[in-house]
Order: sequence, then structure tokens, then C-alpha cells
Amino acid sequence: MMRPRILIVGNFASSWGGTEGMGEALAARLSLRGYSVLTASHKKPRAERLTDMLSVTWRKRHEYDVAIVEVFSGLAFLWAEAVCRLLSVAKQPCILWLHGGNLPEFAQRRSRRVEGLYARAAAVVAQSDYLASTVSRHRDMVRLIPNPIDLSHCTYRMRHVLQPRLVWLRSFHHIYNPSLAVRVVGLLKPEYPDLSLTMIGPDKGDGSLEAARELTAELGLKKNIHFQPGIPKEDVPLWLDRADIFLNTTNVDNTPVSVQEAMACGLCVVSTRVGGVPYLVTDRVDALLVPPDDPHAMVEAVRLILADPETAAGLSRAARSKVERMDWPLVTDRWERLISSVAYQAGRVSSRSA
Repeated sequence: MMRPRILIVGNFASSWGGTEGMGEALAARLSLRGYSVLTASHKKPRAERLTDMLSVTWRKRHEYDVAIVEVFSGLAFLWAEAVCRLLSVAKQPCILWLHGGNLPEFAQRRSRRVEGLYARAAAVVAQSDYLASTVSRHRDMVRLIPNPIDLSHCTYRMRHVLQPRLVWLRSFHHIYNPSLAVRVVGLLKPEYPDLSLTMIGPDKGDGSLEAARELTAELGLKKNIHFQPGIPKEDVPLWLDRADIFLNTTNVDNTPVSVQEAMACGLCVVSTRVGGVPYLVTDRVDALLVPPDDPHAMVEAVRLILADPETAAGLSRAARSKVERMDWPLVTDRWERLISSVAYQAGRVSSRSA
């Protein structure tokens, strides 16, 4: 029996300097396993991107057996709607792949449209229990396939006796609240004068980076905080290895890959308790969770880790153990089974049997 041919529709941003998304990574993994994979779109301008998505979906409708459509909130949701309508006309089975911490709120406000989109799909995939639980009111049969991580690139080092070296890794955007990390350092500095924080990420242009820099200067922390622009994906583990504690200060989240990478490398994670984060980590088992935008609570969590080697070691070991179940080969296996099942039920595989 021949493998089903696949179309993946989403934002393939790495070709124009953006961050590689999950759709791109899955396409590469499936191609390496011998699948024929079409993708759309690599275009940067929004209008061209949508046009390309629709064009590839229709023009190449005889060259794929199953389509995977990435679904985000906002404008990207409208794109997914348009693509899925075209897939219905083309009578091609569709798997919806849900992303983004804002999608649950969007689904609440646009419940009728979301239900309509799900009704067109052969399957709906959520990356996390958080997304699965928040969309289950719209569709009963949501498949959970976790956000994958490449453990082969993440060298584990157990944190036991820690140094006050902190790292923050996200885009500089207000939803990730980067200034909270600066305030945490400001409160810790009198106790740990040599404390260091490296803040890594691209500037999203909403003023968050400037605000964090200004607050750093205002609090006299220029010697303690280093700002690093976005780094290549392959270099992330190297930067994480230089620190012992990972700060996740976000106000909105789903299943952050940066937190997964920190867990894989053995860092002790201190995160805000928002969105899908409590579904990814368990407080006081593999991370410490604090309320959003609460610098004093985050400071107390950092203090606990620095003062208690047993707590630090326990968090480090448990974090690595959890993400080992999310390794790319295991996740790709689950995608293969789902794609084959959808193709078989739609009669695509049997029509191309060897």
C-alpha cells in the first residue's frame, strides 16, 4: 500500500527570515520518512500568502490525498476558513491543526464560525490538553498530538547547586511581558549582586524591547542584563546551557516550545500560571508556577531554587523526563497513524494501493 500524499497549509516563514513553524518542521520530518509533501505558503506579503495557499490547494488537488491546515486565531483563522471551503469543493479530506494561546478566547467569541470550520474536518488535532479541553465544546473528537521537541539537539545537564544565572527566551512583545523579568532581577540584585539575566528574542516592534531596555537602565541593571537578538534555532540549546534558571513571564500562552527546550536541557523553570502552561508543567514537580505579572512571587520562586539544591535537582530531572515523551520521532509516528487513518477512511489510500 502506497503512502498517502500530503498537503500542509500554514505560514512557512523561514524562507523570508521568520521563525520555522511546526508546519515546516512536520513537512521536513514526513519528507524524510518518504512521504510526498506539498506546502503553502512561503510568501511573505499577506495577500500573496493567502492567494498562494488557495492556488496550491486548488491547482494541485489531484497531487495530494490529505490536507493538514494550521489554524490560528485572528486573520489567520479566516485564511484557514477559506482553504477549508476550497478543500470541501475539491472533496479532499482535511485535518485541522490548532495552534496559539489566543485560539480558545477567539473560539468563545466566534463559536458559530469555529463550529462550522470543525464540521468540515476529518480530524482536529490539538497540541496540548489546554487546547483540547477548550475546544472540546465545539468538537467531541479532538486528537491530542503534543508539541514536539528535538531532544537530539538538547544536551541535558542536571541542575543541582545553581548559580544565579537566568535566561529569558521569547519574542519581545507585550503578551510575553519581558519587563517582568527585568523587575525580577531588580528585586534580586541586592541579595545576588552578581546575578545575570540573558534576554533572547526578536523585536516585534510594539515597544516592548525599548521598555525593557529603559527599565534596565532606570534600575541600574546594565551590568546584570544582556539583550541578545533572535538566534538561530540550532543555537538555542547552547544559549540555554549557559544558565540554570529559565524565566517565562508571559501573559498569554499555549504550549511554549522555549519552555520545552529549557526543560529538555535541564534548566529549572519558573513560569507564570497562564493559558496552557499548567497543562504542560506541574507546579512544584517539574516547574514552579506563579501568578502573572507578579514580580515578588517570581522572585520567591527563584530564591527557593537557588537556596535548595534538592528542589532544583528534582525539578530538573522531572522536567527532562516529561519532555522525553514529546520527542520528534514519537510525535511523527502519531502523525503518520492519523494521516493514514484519514486517508483510508476517505478512500484515498485504497485507490492508490500497490
